[in-house]
Parts: sequence; structure tokens; C-alpha cells
Amino acid sequence: MNETDIFKGKTEEQARKQILLQVREYCNKYHKKKQYETGDKISYAGRIYDAEEMVNLVDSSLEFWLTSGRYTEQFERGLAKYLQVKYCSAVNSGSSANLLAFMALTSPLLGERRILPGDEVITVAAGFPTTVTPMLQYGAVPVFVDITIPQYNIDTNRLEEAFSEKTKAVMIAHTLGNPFDLCRIKKFCDTHNLWLVEDNCDALGSRYCINGEWKYTGTIGDIGTSSFYPPHHITMGEGGAVYTNQPLLHKIIRSMRDWGRDCICASGRDNQCGHRFGRQFGELPFGYDHKYVYSHFGYNLKVTDMQAAVGCAQLDKLPDFVKARKENFKYLRTQMKEMTDTFILPEACEESDPSWFGFMITCQAGMDKNKIVQYLEKHGVQTRMLFAGNLTKQPCFDVMRKKGTGYRIVGDLKNTDRIMKDSFWIGVYPGMTKEMLDYMVKMFKNAIKQEI
Repeated sequence: MNETDIFKGKTEEQARKQILLQVREYCNKYHKKKQYETGDKISYAGRIYDAEEMVNLVDSSLEFWLTSGRYTEQFERGLAKYLQVKYCSAVNSGSSANLLAFMALTSPLLGERRILPGDEVITVAAGFPTTVTPMLQYGAVPVFVDITIPQYNIDTNRLEEAFSEKTKAVMIAHTLGNPFDLCRIKKFCDTHNLWLVEDNCDALGSRYCINGEWKYTGTIGDIGTSSFYPPHHITMGEGGAVYTNQPLLHKIIRSMRDWGRDCICASGRDNQCGHRFGRQFGELPFGYDHKYVYSHFGYNLKVTDMQAAVGCAQLDKLPDFVKARKENFKYLRTQMKEMTDTFILPEACEESDPSWFGFMITCQAGMDKNKIVQYLEKHGVQTRMLFAGNLTKQPCFDVMRKKGTGYRIVGDLKNTDRIMKDSFWIGVYPGMTKEMLDYMVKMFKNAIKQEI
């Protein structure tokens, strides 16, 4: 058979529909999730998808646009609508989202409020490194504050102590979906005219009641960020987003995301501004092509349209994903409440409605976390540490630690160190069944018996 025969007599649109129908059938037949059997490994997270994601992916591939395009625009509109935020910019990862969010605050367009090298940013050491990395990359000074147990968020009682004349911003994550005290931190930032960046990578769908109004986390500060790496609330494989309600910040974010250029035209479009060859920029010749005018030192951090296509299908499932995470967390906490002599169980921040990323556990005195974790892992229950534990004790801080420069610690990090030593977490992702949750609880009970 000639390879062209399968599309004989068909238009391009008809051929596309045929391909996508076959993709749907393929996914339904060959990508069925294996039914859980007792003893199977229970991952802390995983991709949840069906034929819709695969159809969208192939659909975008057939267009062969590859870079950001119509699916990207659709995703940005959809996520902005979900979060009830004005502006959203899709990027290639959550780490890029954090980089972009911080770098936006260094723009000369912000005048006296721009962050300069040597300025301080209040944060925590118990979290993922890429919340802090952009500060160090730019030459800003992270100021580390301890966290509280069992909420695992920043100790807001230390905020004023952390503040100095060099403080310009607060940038912290909502730990494992549990919102930090946004009311108190927002008030602190407003009082001192500080920027607030919410690393929302582990908390998509979490809500917080502020001034009597429920809002999604990531939308209460100046800038919010998300990650769409496979373990997260929705996935593109790789991918992330930056969002804000402020037009100037949005302008800066888009510029830095797109090479630092001044031009607002999307890829493949020209002269949307109407002055492509008619203005003076910097010390460039009059009429220099606006397409190649750079107002910032930027990057290419755009998402591909294929990633965004997957994200569009995931967005439709997000409300159900969030619901499942909440239910799984609640079930685990109920089943494990009899273990409080052995473990400190997680608690939600007041005035919050978390979309949980994980179930955090801290071993009580006398319990060996390593032995508990090893038992669980041996019996198929995957665990994770709270990322870096105490970031300042990681090898990447060796040089700064020895020199005593580049960062500042407020008081001590007693709870941070305890989490590094005694804490870990397990998953609550939507793919978990009651049978899987029950098995995890049983393994915890067995692990306790082994240790006592």
C-alpha cells in the first residue's frame, strides 16, 4: 500500500480528524492505568491523564508550530480565569517561573522599588532550592527565618526581627499546599512597602480567606508562580506559569520571558505596536527595528505549544484533582489520628483551604525517622523529604557558609533543623485509591511496632 493511500480523497481537516480518532483509541487501549494490587509500589505522586491530553498533544504536533502558539494562549487564559487573576504567562518550568518572578522585581522600570544587588529578601531555608536560587543569582541576600511545626510555614513572629533597611521583598512557598499566614505577611509587606512573591508551585487550587474574601493562593501577593512538573497538581511534563494583577509587572515578566525584548508581538507576528520603525530607543539609530529592541536582560523561557496543549486538557480536570487531594489528606489524617504519640501530624493554616501536595509527618522524640522511612520504602510506600531540609547546610552553600557571606539567618533555625532530621512526607495525589491509603496506614502501624 502506498503511504499516501490512507488519506486518499480526504482534506487535511478530515485527515487530522482521522488521526486524532486513532490517537484516542490508542490511548484508551494502551494507556489504561494498571489496577492496584496489594504490595505494588505507591508513589508519592504521578501523572493523571486520559485520551484528552494525548489528543491535544498530537493535535498541536500536527500543526508543527512547536513554540508558543494558540494552545499557549488558551492555557494562559484558562489558568488566569481559574485563579481569577488578570495576567498569566506560561513558561518552561516552575524553576523558570521563580526566576522570572524574582528577576521582574529587578527591572529599572520599578524605580526606587527595584531590587538591587545587596538588597535583602526574607525567605525560609526549609523548602525547594529554586525559591532562593534567583536571589543568589542576582546578588541579593536571602534572609532565612525559621518555620513552625505542624504547619511547616514561616514563623511570622520573626518577621520584624528579619526586617532591615535593605529589605525589599518577601519570597516564600506555600509548603506542600498549606498556605502560609497571608494575612499577617501581606500586612507586614504593605507596612514596609515590600514586594510579596508567592511560590505557589505546590499549592495550585489552595485558597485563603483575607479581609473576608476567599482568594486563591498566588494571587494575593504581587506575583505568583506555578510548576507543572509531573508530580504537581496538573502537569505538562515540564512547564510553569507566572501570574499577577499588576500591568507593569506583567509587562516586565513578558519582556524578560521573551529574551528581554521591548516588542510585544508574539512569535510570527509583526508591528502590533504600530511603531516598529518609527521610534528612538536608547542610543540605537532612529527607526531601529522594534522587534530587536531589548529593554531588559532576559531569557527565552517560553513553553512549547505541545506542553500547553497537554496543560489545557489538565486544566479541565483541575477542580476534580483538587477535590481528590483534599479528600485523600482528610482520610489519612483521620486514620492516623491514633498515632499522635508517635508522629506530629500536619495542620492547615488558619483561614485556609489547602489543596494539599503532600502529607507531612514529624517523628516524636525517641522515634528514628530513618528507620521508619526505610521500613515504608521497603514495603512499597514512597516517601520524600521536605526538599532541601535546611538549605544552608547543603553543599551548594559550602563556600558562602565558610566565608560567612551571601546570606543571613535570623535567630536560629531550630525547627528547620528538626524537620531536616525528623520529618518526611507521603503523597495524596488523585491517583490514590482508598485501598492504597489503607495500605499506607497499615505500613505506618507496622513500622511503629517495629520501632517500639
